[in-house]
Amino acid sequence: MAIADVLRLLLLSAIWGGSFLLMRIAAPILGLAYVAEGRVLSASLFLFVLALFRKRLGGLLRNWRYLLTMGFFNVALPFSLFAYAAATLSTSQLSVLNATAPIWAYAIGLALGLERLDFKRLCGMVTAFCGVVLLFWGLLAASPDQFLLPVIGSLSAAFSYGIATNYAKANARLAPFETAHGSLWTASLLLLPMLFLWPVKQVPTAESLIAVVGLGIVCTGVAFPLYYRLIRDIGASSALTVTFLNPVFATLWGALYLAEAVTPLQLLGMVVILAGTALATGFRVGDLVRRRKSA
Repeated sequence: MAIADVLRLLLLSAIWGGSFLLMRIAAPILGLAYVAEGRVLSASLFLFVLALFRKRLGGLLRNWRYLLTMGFFNVALPFSLFAYAAATLSTSQLSVLNATAPIWAYAIGLALGLERLDFKRLCGMVTAFCGVVLLFWGLLAASPDQFLLPVIGSLSAAFSYGIATNYAKANARLAPFETAHGSLWTASLLLLPMLFLWPVKQVPTAESLIAVVGLGIVCTGVAFPLYYRLIRDIGASSALTVTFLNPVFATLWGALYLAEAVTPLQLLGMVVILAGTALATGFRVGDLVRRRKSA
């Protein structure tokens, strides 16, 4: 892997790790609906300008059903669920639960016959589940009413990403950039009714509004094309490294800006979840080395 690719990988991990920090800042004040819609709408506008500049606006209307499905499962639903959970869970907890998305993608693909049964990957799924139990055992035992629904919501968001991944594999009709751009617009329409169901919790602060715009423009609008370029340059398996680096940066940002503490048991749970995810996805650090040698 070239130095430029390593730097892009670290930058993307820092950006996506920071998305959970921004959600933690905005969600308690604005609520899930306005955080999700604000993020999606600002990202849509940013990518629209980018698409206009690149002259890549064709094909969106013809594929509205595909984009509507992707917009729901890959954007509207998971963004809303993570915004809900962000009012309770820490940045590190959110990011690690998000890291289970590849496991759900494999499980769904297995159920649909799109993936082959593999004992090692099944062991990875079980390992990651044990990590989730370790991560939240103390919190759920002490305050189940406070933490149970946010944990379920975060895992459901990761599950939704898994649905979107398999749907895209089976029905891909557009290039990745057009899929990202179009699905953000359909998601913004899907999220509009939620603004009336979940009003703003408090008077918006400048910090909360900046956090939402940052979520949209930087963590979504800038990050999506960056991720797709990584897939093109280093391959999907190597780009998967970002899944394991996100929690590192999320934990760092949470500790620096929100003074969030991580207990030894929670740290162990994070490590077990990431190890299980690596096992379930077949990711190996050696793949990066071989990729670099072959470049």
